Amino acid sequence: MAYKILFFASTKVGVNLKEIGERLKETRENIGISIEEAAEDLKMRPSQIENIEAGNMEAFKDVFYLKYFIRDYSKYLGLDYEDMVDEFNEYLFDYTSKISIEDIKKAKKNALGKRKEEPKHIASPYTIERKRSFFIPPIVIYVGVGLLVLLIGYFIISSIERDDFTDDVVVMNDAIIR
Repeated sequence: MAYKILFFASTKVGVNLKEIGERLKETRENIGISIEEAAEDLKMRPSQIENIEAGNMEAFKDVFYLKYFIRDYSKYLGLDYEDMVDEFNEYLFDYTSKISIEDIKKAKKNALGKRKEEPKHIASPYTIERKRSFFIPPIVIYVGVGLLVLLIGYFIISSIERDDFTDDVVVMNDAIIR
């Protein structure tokens, strides 16, 4: 919240993002650095440098990224990066204060509508959420396998006892014939 105080401390009026970009571009050209060289040194894409210099805020996903890109680019060029960030903050304040109340209400209504559609599920980021599936405890599996083995053993033993292929012993007149 401390950066909001800087909006009112600045004496410049009507700061434009295009002006910030032109100052960065002019400084880069005076030093003799190409867009590709600056992008490589800053680990940015050349299109990002071009969009900053053109004042194209819509090319960035988030204004906070743009703010930090401006800060890093200003540092790289040797400009007073704090002043550049302050000017960007002032521009952002002016830009957002021009949004009509109706647009803000629409955006809030849309955000609340989307939030109601999503089910609320709060979980710790450190816990692993497992999908619920049919769970059979291991003891039930062991008991089932044991019963199956006993049942198979019973059928094997009972079939052996009824085996017709045993040695036939014929008893005739008190003599055993084999």
